[in-house]
Amino acid sequence: MKIVIADDHPLFRTALVHAVSKVWPEAQVVDADSAGKAREALEEGAVEALLLDLHMEDSSGLSALMDLRQDYPALPISIVSASEEGRVIAAARQLGAAAFIPKSSSLDVMREALGAVREGDGWFPEANAGDDQDLAMLASLTPAQRRILSAINKGLLNKQIAYELDISEATVKAHITAIFRKLGVNNRTQAVLLAAKLDVDQPVADCAAI
Repeated sequence: MKIVIADDHPLFRTALVHAVSKVWPEAQVVDADSAGKAREALEEGAVEALLLDLHMEDSSGLSALMDLRQDYPALPISIVSASEEGRVIAAARQLGAAAFIPKSSSLDVMREALGAVREGDGWFPEANAGDDQDLAMLASLTPAQRRILSAINKGLLNKQIAYELDISEATVKAHITAIFRKLGVNNRTQAVLLAAKLDVDQPVADCAAI
């Protein structure tokens, strides 16, 4: 049995290892400094839980959580983050996280949260933000559609997206049509503004008026 800790700060990984060793004393702890390395550990199997930082070199925001929840639906994923806004906590919960552990938490609180996860329960600080239908719509996108939405966010044209993803331009257009339909938007600007809800660092704009 393994517990995977994905965080790019060595000192905080050490703190998490201490907390994990108290809750899962029999587990092998695998630490990773990127989302990619965490995924490699998950692909090896026998993982009991994942502790995931929202900010690493190859990931930022809630997109990594959304992708991993889709690929590993039964895996308890606990978010550990310096972002403690109510909207971020509520979004993580809505996207399927098992727990949200602020990095400002004491080791006792970390152990409490992880103990709840081990018992099959959730653990979240109080958050005032409610459920967000937009997040549910974003979670409905396929991995291919999310890659294209990410490319749109970078300002790439259809031809450039097709080249980058090695698909036809017609396929790109078909995916964009499906993305707009699923998100309930009419143009790229609206889609990008809605996708900003996955970025925990940026204030979320209201795309209704665009």
